Amino acid sequence: MTHVDLPAMAEAIVLGDAGRARALAEALVAADGNLLLAMEQGFAAGIRQVGALWEAGEYFLPEVVQGAEAMKAATEVILPRLRASQVGHQPKGRVVLGTVEGDLHDIGKSLVGVLLSAHGFEVHDLGSDVPTGAFVAKAREVEADIVAASALLTTTMTAQRGLVQAVVAAGFARPVRVLVGGAPTTPAWAAEIGAAHAENAMRAVRAAERLLR
Repeated sequence: MTHVDLPAMAEAIVLGDAGRARALAEALVAADGNLLLAMEQGFAAGIRQVGALWEAGEYFLPEVVQGAEAMKAATEVILPRLRASQVGHQPKGRVVLGTVEGDLHDIGKSLVGVLLSAHGFEVHDLGSDVPTGAFVAKAREVEADIVAASALLTTTMTAQRGLVQAVVAAGFARPVRVLVGGAPTTPAWAAEIGAAHAENAMRAVRAAERLLR
């Protein structure tokens, strides 16, 4: 396997350089590089840094959007190869993913979906501003193991509570767990509403794995 230039991958995301991010991903795939390592410690590390710069007031919306576009460029190259390597393998579990109704934030949720897919989960990403009923309907359709819901605004957090209640009320034939995340959420909040919690994308993967044990 080839050397994986993790700092360059992270830098491409931080600088919002979609062309460079794509080129690095293409070179890695062509050389049979370690795709999971690149995703977790290269490109994903970069998008986490973009988020930190946003929170620190050093980045503004244009920089965040550029970082997200660079991340998208890399994942468009890497994800198909990862999925091809998993053909014939039973998925670890099925996850229905989305940002709750009233909330249009998408970057963190999308990163969760990318990393879950990279780790062998079958992910059904419903996007942002997703009504509770749509989560439940999709979970029933695909026989989901986990419903994962992000909320980035304190005003939309209550939708996560409603989602847990709706999942319980749906009476699924098999257990369906709810995993929540987003900037205003905490482990205490998740415990209060009866859900699991993850504070970032990598921890969401670990939390999902724990829920299926």
